Amino acid sequence: MEPEPPDPGLLSLFSVFLLTVPSGDVTTALTALILLLLCSGLVSGSEVAFFSFSPGQISEMEERNDTSDRRILRLKERPRTLLATILITNNLINIAIVVLSDYILWRTLPETTFQSWSEWVVHAIPALSESVDGITRLFNFLVTVAGVTFLLVVAGEVTPKLYARINNLKFARWMSLPLLVLRDIFWPISRLLVGWSSAIENKVASGKLIQDQSARKEELDRAIELTVSLDLDSEKEVDILKSIVKFSDVAVRQIMTPRVNLVAVDFEEKVNEVFKTIRESGFSRLPVYQGDLDNIVGILYVKDLIQLLDKKEEEFDWQELIRTEVLYVPENKKINDLLKEFQLRRMHMGVVVDEYGGCSGVVTLEDIMEEVIGEIRDEFDPDEELSFVRLDKRNFIFEGQTQLKDVCRIMEIDTNTFDNLSGESDTIAGLLLETLGRLPRAEQEVVLGAFKIKVLLVNKRRIEKVKVTILY
Repeated sequence: MEPEPPDPGLLSLFSVFLLTVPSGDVTTALTALILLLLCSGLVSGSEVAFFSFSPGQISEMEERNDTSDRRILRLKERPRTLLATILITNNLINIAIVVLSDYILWRTLPETTFQSWSEWVVHAIPALSESVDGITRLFNFLVTVAGVTFLLVVAGEVTPKLYARINNLKFARWMSLPLLVLRDIFWPISRLLVGWSSAIENKVASGKLIQDQSARKEELDRAIELTVSLDLDSEKEVDILKSIVKFSDVAVRQIMTPRVNLVAVDFEEKVNEVFKTIRESGFSRLPVYQGDLDNIVGILYVKDLIQLLDKKEEEFDWQELIRTEVLYVPENKKINDLLKEFQLRRMHMGVVVDEYGGCSGVVTLEDIMEEVIGEIRDEFDPDEELSFVRLDKRNFIFEGQTQLKDVCRIMEIDTNTFDNLSGESDTIAGLLLETLGRLPRAEQEVVLGAFKIKVLLVNKRRIEKVKVTILY
C-alpha cells in the first residue's frame, strides 16, 4: 500500500517558514527594529522615571549635585515641556517601528502566504469553505496589527515602565542627557503642544471647577438643612449659614443701591438744601456730584457738619468738608473682595461704576452685612409694609426694584429659587424685562416656573409695582 501524499496546505505552510530566512535588507531592517524597540522602551520608561520622584529623592539629587542630577533637575523645572518631548519622541519612534514591521512582514511573508494559511484552515475545516476571504483578512490583521501592537506594548511600554518605576533614579540618570538634547531639538513643536494643552486644560478645568463648586455648595446647603433645621425657630440661622456659603459668589451689582434710588447732593446746592436732604434721607454719608451723577467728586459725612451748626449760613462753606477720596467699585466685583478692600482702606461706601465708567449706584458696608444676616433696620428706615404687601400665603405685592433674594425671603422660600430664571437680573423688575425683552404693559401677566407675576404699575421708564402669586 502506497503512503498518502503530504497535505498540500501543510506543505505550503512549511515552505513559507523555509522562505523566511532573512535576506540582507531584511536583516538590516530587523536590526533597526530591535534598536527602535530599545529606544521606545527607554523613552517610555523615562516618563515614569522622571514623574515618580519622591521629595526625598529630589533632596538627594540637590545635595549630590553631580552632572546627571543637575540635568535631571533642569528637566524637572519645566515638566510640561519634558512630557511633550517624551511623547513626541515616543510617537515618532513607534511610527518608525510600525513602518519597519510592515516592511519586514511583507518581505518575509509573500502576498500568497495568508491565502495559503486560510486554504489550509479550510482544508482542515471544510465547513469554513465559504469564508476563505474572511479568514485571510483575519490572519492579515493578527500578524500585521495585533502582532506589532503586542510587540510595542510588551517591549516598548510595559516592561521598561515596570523597570523604570523600580529604578527611577538610575533610569533618569541614563536618560537625562538624551532628553536634554531631544528637548532642544523638538523645542518648537513641544512649545506649540504645551500652549495648546494649557489652553484646553484651562477651559476644561474652569468649567469643571464651576461644576465642583456648585456641587459642593449644594451639598453644604443640604447639610445645613439637615443639621440646623432640627432646632426650633432655626429658619433665620439656616438662611445666615447659606448666605455665608454663597458669600463669595455675590456680585456688587446684586446688593448695590441703584442709580435711580440714589440719594446724593449737588456740589452747587446751598447748605440749607443739604441739611434738608440729610433730614429726609436719614443717611450718615452722601455722595456729592458736580454736573451729573456720573461725576462724583467726593463723599459728605454728616458728622463733619456738626461743627458748623452754631455758625451762620454765610459764614461757612460746606463744600470744604467733602472728602475727595472716593472708592470706585466695578459692578461685577465680588462682595467678599470688596469687604476686604473696605477693611484695608477703612471706608464704608463705594461708588459702583459700569463698563463705561458711569455711575451705576453706591454700595456700603451695611449692604454687605445685610447679605449675610438679613436686613438691618434703624429708626430712619421706612416701615416694612411700605416695601411689600402680603395679601395671603400665596400672593404678594412688591416694588419693581425689590431684590430677588429679598422676594424669596419674604415669601419664605429658598433664596436661590430664581437663579435658573433670572440670568443677569437681580430685581423682580429686571427679571420681567429680561424675560420679555421690553417694558410690559399694565395688568400683563407672565408665568415663570412656579410663579405668576402680574404688572400692577408701570411708567415709561420702569416697572414700579408687581403682584407675585405662588402657583404651587
